Amino acid sequence: MYDSDHGITTGAVARHLGVSPTTVRSWDRRYGIGPLDRGDGRHRRWTPADVAMLEEMCRLTASGVPPAEAARTVRRARSSPDAPPVGSAAPVPAAAPVTPAGEAVPVTPAGEPVPVPAAGEAVPEPASRARRPTAGSGLPLGAVRQECRGLARAAVRLDSPAMEELLRTALAEYGLVTSWEEIMAPTLHAVGKKWESSEDRYVEVEHLLSWHISTTLRRMAASGPPAASQAPPVVLACVPSEQHTLPLEALAAGLAERGLPLRMFGAAVPAEALDAAVRRSGPAAVALWSQGRSTAHHALALHVARTAFGVRGARTAPLVLLAGPGWRGVPPAPGTVRPSGLREALAVISRLYGQAADAGERAGREEAAGAAG
Repeated sequence: MYDSDHGITTGAVARHLGVSPTTVRSWDRRYGIGPLDRGDGRHRRWTPADVAMLEEMCRLTASGVPPAEAARTVRRARSSPDAPPVGSAAPVPAAAPVTPAGEAVPVTPAGEPVPVPAAGEAVPEPASRARRPTAGSGLPLGAVRQECRGLARAAVRLDSPAMEELLRTALAEYGLVTSWEEIMAPTLHAVGKKWESSEDRYVEVEHLLSWHISTTLRRMAASGPPAASQAPPVVLACVPSEQHTLPLEALAAGLAERGLPLRMFGAAVPAEALDAAVRRSGPAAVALWSQGRSTAHHALALHVARTAFGVRGARTAPLVLLAGPGWRGVPPAPGTVRPSGLREALAVISRLYGQAADAGERAGREEAAGAAG
């Protein structure tokens, strides 16, 4: 990889790190962490020591350290013989505050997030934590968890190993509900907003981040305790024309963590297929996800809530959870509830099975803590 006499080019360094050459040049120009040897003229030539410095920059920013502070750390390591070697652990600053809705931050090509609160919310925060948008960007002021910043930067760099490690660590430390509501969902929201505002750029970032979050959630669901085979299941399905499945995957992981039986039918389930699934499985509850009002199917939800099954004289109907923002603005009909988020949805379903609302997450966190110890 290296030319012992001249080092390697910026393009080769960028490919090695999994970032764009523009990011590498930006770090050099803005933070002064370029190569010591420029070679002939102004061309950058990177030695193994220079590349190790950039690897540490990537590691620190992926863990949530702001780029300017990460750059100071690696510069000290290069200039001071008494400083810890590049690649050693560096202090990580305290987590930034979280918006009440857990909304997150779009990220720039250099990996620096710009906080965004929920639509219509004004979220005050200390000036040291705020990043004001540039004129005309349309990005309001906000604040997010440090883990959101790290996950967003790793996603923009297309750094799969870093994303995997950040998601694993978040689940072990915070549990499923907090990880989903305050880290995963806000970061997905931020990347989606960035894609919408950048003329279809960042699509690859959103796809890779979604795949890693989905993989993490499915792995968690598969590792849950065995579900009671005789208990009626929970049916999870997106309404017709709805393709967003990640929130249902988070709900599935939470149910599996609690040992509750479930049947996941995924995206865009036709009305006839959903009716057949409900009648054949006899569920205790049906969670119907709708991301936008254009996909919310109120007649279908009411039909499912009125679908009775069982022996004559003891027929029951499922409780229908109207999950997702698409159901907002319409009062729930009899036999339906509209949970505000994952935590409330899990609490409602847990009570149907006679479980404490937080029992599953508490058990999951205790298990994770035991494994870590």
